[in-house]
Amino acid sequence: MKENWQRIYSNAYEHEVEIVKAVLEDAGIRSVVMNKKDRAYLFGEIEIYVQADDVLKAKQIIEKESL
Repeated sequence: MKENWQRIYSNAYEHEVEIVKAVLEDAGIRSVVMNKKDRAYLFGEIEIYVQADDVLKAKQIIEKESL
């Protein structure tokens, strides 16, 4: 992943990650989901990345929405 993308959220549950991604998109923040979960043993996390310029705004939205 390019250097201008930063991880702002991670969770083990895909449905919760998708909710956060949808809320960010509704706010006009482009995000990318990276699934780092092991498929055989089902451990690990799914991460959301946003561009560096949107990190502060994205974190504020996640905190405000209690996501």
